[in-house]
Amino acid sequence: MKKLFGTDGIRAIAGEYPLDPKSIYSLGLSLVGLLETEKLEPNVLIGRDTRESGSWMEETLILAIRDAGGEGISAGIIPTSAVSYLTKKHAFAAGIVISASHNPYQDNGIKIFSSQGFKISDAWESRLEKEILASKTPFKKKGARVHSLPAYLEEYKNFLKSQLNHVRLPRKFKVVLDCSNGASSRVAPAVLEDLGFEVVAIHHSPNGKNINDHCGSLYPEKLAKTVVRVGGDIGIAYDGDADRALWADENGRILNGDHTLFVTAVFLKDKGRLKSDTVVATTMSNMGLEDALGRKGLKLVRTQVGDKYVLEKMIEIGANLGGEQSGHTIFLDECPTGDGILTSLKMLEVLAFENRPFSKLVEGLQEYPQLLLNVPVIKKVEFAKIPEINQAIEDVRRELIGRGRLNVRYSGTELLARVMVEAQDSDQVTRCGRQVADMISKHLGKQT
Repeated sequence: MKKLFGTDGIRAIAGEYPLDPKSIYSLGLSLVGLLETEKLEPNVLIGRDTRESGSWMEETLILAIRDAGGEGISAGIIPTSAVSYLTKKHAFAAGIVISASHNPYQDNGIKIFSSQGFKISDAWESRLEKEILASKTPFKKKGARVHSLPAYLEEYKNFLKSQLNHVRLPRKFKVVLDCSNGASSRVAPAVLEDLGFEVVAIHHSPNGKNINDHCGSLYPEKLAKTVVRVGGDIGIAYDGDADRALWADENGRILNGDHTLFVTAVFLKDKGRLKSDTVVATTMSNMGLEDALGRKGLKLVRTQVGDKYVLEKMIEIGANLGGEQSGHTIFLDECPTGDGILTSLKMLEVLAFENRPFSKLVEGLQEYPQLLLNVPVIKKVEFAKIPEINQAIEDVRRELIGRGRLNVRYSGTELLARVMVEAQDSDQVTRCGRQVADMISKHLGKQT
């Protein structure tokens, strides 16, 4: 079992292990060593979100890469997906993003992309982890001098704008953007305005500490209220590194990544652009999505939580659309990772073509009542090894056979157990969810 890498890279409080300067330096050294072992020229593109800790972490990584004989290039503050896109386009051996996504500013993280723009494999993560944990290389406290290249951000913006070059807007749509004071702040408003949309931007003034601070994809309520107040056609909420997007319709109803998959899958199929008539999602996606796609002659294939696993399954079965309920959506023909701004443009393409209220586009998806409970734990123990927890899980699963489902897992980035219950009866959903969550809390919760 990996100790440092979770479902989306390494994530922790910035400055504390495993994101202390020494560990970050060791990671940079280890990455160059891995690339050289794989016969790759060790040139690495690095981008970051708006957290105040990002600059010193970037300096430390670039110092380590240079000390190991590689080259580290900074793209500055830029969305995660931009690093994926640019790494592949410019043939970098790897790309690094310094971000903790939707987490508060005190946290940070490091995720690594391969030369193809894919998140590196579990095998590569394990090799890096082994090297980092065994490293005895002295750490140089002084970071490297970093000069970011703004041309990369401009190139990414041009790529985004090219996605709607073929679309003629029937009218000037009003779009409300919640940039989460993150990496989308300098990109999304400018791109949409250049494309002819009327943009109302909120939470787009990052100061290093306000990223995700009661805004963005985790807190879409203010976005929804703003959409109604200003008479917007659609509201879009990003997370800190802009790799996910959630929505509010013109009535202020908050919508998620399942709605993204439904709307875009139906549109792409109608246009002959959906490959294999299959959409890939995770175990967290609502059963209502599966039903809705089935009525359109489409199949839903599920995989474990994590957009990297969604991508792996997409490649395996030849699908070009997949994503997570949380808002990560992968349009594989355009970009090999989730891109919130690209996803926005895909949804706006549908809105422009249909020229109907956003609420009408999602009418075909009727969600089952669903409950997601996050249970704080003091450690992660296999649920099957605790008889009382295992029994509660099995009891609920037997009760839901044919009528719903239960998914229980640990967070890949936090000390949390996630309990998801879904069924047609909302009272049953609540009762079953609490039954499992209370048992986990009793045996693994912080009070023990």
